[in-house]
Amino acid sequence: MSSSPDRARGFASDNYSGIHPDVLAAIAAANVGHEPAYGADTVTGRLREVFAGHFGKPVEVFPVFNGTGANVTALQSMLPRWGAVIAASTAHVNSDEGGAPEKVGGIKLLTVATPDGKLTPDLIDTEAWGWGDEHRAQPLVVAITQSTELGTLYTPAEIRAIADHVHERGMLLYMDGARISNAAAALDLPLHAFTTDVGVDVVSVGGTKNGALAAEAIVVLEDSASVGLHYLRKVNMQLASKMRFVSAQLVALYEGDLYLRNARHANAMAARLRQGLEAVIAEGRIRGVGFSQQTQANGIFATLPPGVADKVRESFRFYDWDASIGEVRWVCSFDTTEADIDALIDAVTRATQA
Repeated sequence: MSSSPDRARGFASDNYSGIHPDVLAAIAAANVGHEPAYGADTVTGRLREVFAGHFGKPVEVFPVFNGTGANVTALQSMLPRWGAVIAASTAHVNSDEGGAPEKVGGIKLLTVATPDGKLTPDLIDTEAWGWGDEHRAQPLVVAITQSTELGTLYTPAEIRAIADHVHERGMLLYMDGARISNAAAALDLPLHAFTTDVGVDVVSVGGTKNGALAAEAIVVLEDSASVGLHYLRKVNMQLASKMRFVSAQLVALYEGDLYLRNARHANAMAARLRQGLEAVIAEGRIRGVGFSQQTQANGIFATLPPGVADKVRESFRFYDWDASIGEVRWVCSFDTTEADIDALIDAVTRATQA
C-alpha cells in the first residue's frame, strides 16, 4: 500500500478518526478513585452485562487493546498446537497483522482466494481436509470477518450455512468483528442475530474503528470453544492493568445505541460517496472510474485511471489497494462529513479531467 502525507481529513482508514466525545467522557468518568485492577473493576463487570444483552446469553468478555491482539489471542484459545485456521486470503488476520498469528500465536493459516472477501462452504472445503494426517496442520478453526476487509457483508443465512458446515466437520467458527458495528447497522440487526443465533463460537467486538481509543474485546459465545484466555491474554501482552478505562469505552459505545449511530453515519457517508461518483460517471463528467466491490458498509473500493490517485492524494489521504489495476480504498468514519464526501468527489472529478 502507498499513501500521501497527512491531511486534516482522510479516507485511508476509520482508524484515522479521533475519539468520540461520549467515549472520551466515559474515560474521564471512570477516572475517579481506586478500582481493582486486571478486570475485577465495576466497569468491566458492567461490560459483561451489556454484552450479555447484545449476544442473548451470559458470555465471557476479555477486553484487549487492539484487533490484532484480539484475533491472535482468541484463535490461540481455540486451537491446539497442531491446529490451523482457514481464512480468506484478504482477511486482516492474514494480510495486515505483520505475521503476528504465525510469529506470536504459532498459528498456521490456510488461506483461500475469494472474489469478495467472503468464505463459503465450498471455498472452505478447498482447505478443510487432511484430518489425521500427521504431515498436515489440522484445520480446526474457520475465521470469517464481518464486515470483510473488502467492505462486504455476510447475511445471517450465509453465516449459518458456514457454521453448520464447519461444526459438522468438527471445526469451530471465529468471527473477526473489528467492524461489527458497521455490519449491524447495514444489516439492521442486533448483534446476536448474526453471531450467537447462527452458530458463531467466538467473536471479537471492535471499538477502535468506531470512535474508541484502543478498545476491543474477545467474547466467548460457546464455552467449550475456547480454553485458557485468562492466561493467553497476559502472555500476549493484552491484559490491561487499569482495565476499567478500556471497558469504559466499550460500555459507552454499546450500552446504548452509540455504536449504531456512529456506524450508520459512516455507512451513510460511504453510500453518499458511491452514489455521488456514480452520478458524475452517468453524467459523463469523468471516465475510467469504476468500482471493484459492492459498497455494503463503510468502505468503497474503486478503480481509477493511471495517475489519478496520486493527484487526489494531494488533498486526501487514502491507500492504493491493488496498484496494478488502479484499485484504491476509501473508508468513512463516524466523523466524516457530507462536505468531506463532496470535496473528495470534486477532487476525483478534477483529477480525471486534468
